[in-house]
Amino acid sequence: MSDLVNAASSQQVSAPAATGVLSLRQLLEHHPAPAPSLIEPSLLPSSGILFLGGEPKLGKSVLAANLALALASGSSRASFQVPAARRVLICQFELPTSQFAQRLDTMRRAIDSAADSNLFIDTTAGGHLLSTPHGLDHFLGAARAVNAEAVVLDPLYSAHDQDENDTRAMSALCQSLLRLRDGSGAALIVIHHVRKAVGRHEIGSAFRGSSALHAVGDSYVLLSRLPSETPTVELRFQFRYAPAPPPRLLWLDPNTLWFDTASAPPAPGRAPRKAETATVERVLAESGPARFNQLRQRVMEQSECSRRTAQLAIQRASQQGAITCSDGWYRLPS
Repeated sequence: MSDLVNAASSQQVSAPAATGVLSLRQLLEHHPAPAPSLIEPSLLPSSGILFLGGEPKLGKSVLAANLALALASGSSRASFQVPAARRVLICQFELPTSQFAQRLDTMRRAIDSAADSNLFIDTTAGGHLLSTPHGLDHFLGAARAVNAEAVVLDPLYSAHDQDENDTRAMSALCQSLLRLRDGSGAALIVIHHVRKAVGRHEIGSAFRGSSALHAVGDSYVLLSRLPSETPTVELRFQFRYAPAPPPRLLWLDPNTLWFDTASAPPAPGRAPRKAETATVERVLAESGPARFNQLRQRVMEQSECSRRTAQLAIQRASQQGAITCSDGWYRLPS
């Protein structure tokens, strides 16, 4: 029996990976395949770094919290697949703890208690800077204390004091991100802001300090606003080690605070129609003299404008002398 126990124990203990100078055979034996991504398809590689950015007030922090809860609960959301539940640490610097707790409580109702034992929040993250040894030690200690497999930093600019226009300063900050990743063994989800006047086809290069970020990021996701009355955003992707998927539309449910896949691009709102003086003249030329209400209705039908717009067009045509009014009848001048 003891031999069986010893044999089982020896099977459970995996041999340490070989290091140093290896032959190709040794390399393939000890490192046969990379670990699967924490979020598929290839959004968050194991021990990878995901940068999530966009304009202000687009829901970057909400989406980051959605991803954290999905990871912690092992549930797939918004067409992102989460193969297994993971231990996640959130370090957020924008909301007071009570408000952030309320936001998470609203999101939690959709998944019940599935994430309760795997999601952790560092309530003392504020004031600690990744760019200082003491601050880096704090984040490393927090991640190690909970055995985090993913760490969310929201937003990055609150976790450093470097000049984001200085490539050397940003390179030093990126080294701190790498030390946090390597020292904790966790993947990182980093919320970061973008430059002004970002082009349509810019993704990774849209982030502030992008030349330095490109050296460390594995995935980049950019949120863009769409011309719609609904809270719909477009996600565009750039991956270092995998083909990027096509852009994805998400809409935010204001009741649950969860993003979900939008089935189709929202129809753009039609621009308000205008009725010009020429429109009023054309109506009178086609139908002859008319009372005010009749003329207004015909202008509305021809230009597909509002009642107020048609009324203003008639008043403007009268002031310009393009039409005349006598005894309540509007007509073209003789």
